[in-house]
Amino acid sequence: MAVTGIQYILDENGNTTGVIVPIELWRAIEAESETTYLLKGEAMRERLLAAKERTEGISYEAAREKLGI
Repeated sequence: MAVTGIQYILDENGNTTGVIVPIELWRAIEAESETTYLLKGEAMRERLLAAKERTEGISYEAAREKLGI
């Protein structure tokens, strides 16, 4: 993803105090941060990697019916 549209916020002395980023970039940063957090634990890492390899499953509608919602 090309990083464009970032805006820096400066205080009265010209020091950078914040940043405004495009929402797409922010969502990518959040997703990466969450993935990194989840992969820290050994058990969770194994579960996530196993889930990633899984090919079977049930439809959304079937899951709703099974859960009674």
